[in-house]
Amino acid sequence: MEENCKNCMEQKLKKEMEEILQVYQPEKDNLIQILNEVQEKYGYIPKLAQMQIADYLKIPLAEVYGVITFYSRFTLQPKGKYNISVCLGTACFVKGSQAILDRLKSKLQIEEGQTTPDGKFSIDSTRCVGACGLAPVFTVNNEVYGRATVKTLDEVIEKYKNREE
Repeated sequence: MEENCKNCMEQKLKKEMEEILQVYQPEKDNLIQILNEVQEKYGYIPKLAQMQIADYLKIPLAEVYGVITFYSRFTLQPKGKYNISVCLGTACFVKGSQAILDRLKSKLQIEEGQTTPDGKFSIDSTRCVGACGLAPVFTVNNEVYGRATVKTLDEVIEKYKNREE
C-alpha cells in the first residue's frame, strides 16, 4: 500500500510539473523562472521535478542541479512548517547572532539546512535581511524578530511549538 501511495504522489508531481512546464518554451533561458515556480509550489525542488525540467529543456540534470545549488533561494530539501533563519551579517554577528544560531541548533537538535523529524522546524542562516538597525535579527517564515536575544528565541520557539495545527 505504501508503494502505491508513493507511486500516486509521483504521478501527481509529474502531472503538476507538466502543467508548470507547458507555460514555458523549452529553452534553457527559462530555467530559473521554472525553478522559481517549482520552489514556490513545493517549498523545495524535488528530484523528480529536476529530472523533468532537464528533459524538457534538453539540458543535463547536472546543470539543473548546479543552478539550484548555486542560488541560495533554491533548496533541495523540504523546509519545516516554520523556517527559522538567523542573520549572520556583520551588524547581527557583532551583536551576538552566532549565540542565537547556536542556541537554535541546540534547542531543535538539528543543523543548518535540516528539518526536525516532525517537519515543524527548519534552520537556515542568511547574510543580511536588511534590518541592521534591529540587529541581531532572526526570522520565522519572513516574520522579523529584532534586537533578539537567546531568551527571545526560546520564547518564540515555544510559541510556535504550542500552536495548534
